[in-house]
Amino acid sequence: MFATNLLDRRNKPERIADQAWQHLTSAVSSAGESVRDSARSARRNGFDLADGAGDLVGSAAEEARRRALLAFDALAGRRPALPWTLLISAALVGAAIGWAAGTAARAAGSQGDRQVDEIEFVDVDRPNSPVGTDG
Repeated sequence: MFATNLLDRRNKPERIADQAWQHLTSAVSSAGESVRDSARSARRNGFDLADGAGDLVGSAAEEARRRALLAFDALAGRRPALPWTLLISAALVGAAIGWAAGTAARAAGSQGDRQVDEIEFVDVDRPNSPVGTDG
């Protein structure tokens, strides 16, 4: 109660200054929290962007290095090495396709033999047969 009386007895400019100070401190503290949150968000997004850019630059640098070495070898008169991985993988894919085609052909062939057994041949008399065995 004593403090309330003291605050009431202050003149009007002091009370206004006190209220302004309290508003300022609360605004600064809330702005500080907002800035901290924004900074955290920006830092997180910045790290993600930097990581993506680093990957992109790294892969571009790697490609540039590879092309430079190929150009240097071409200028030196050296032929590029055979792409053994590509050749081996193509051979394996070809073998797999050949195996699948062979299996399908064998299955179709064995199914065709069954159909031949089920066919019944019928002797038909034709009226104008050139052979003359009719009749």
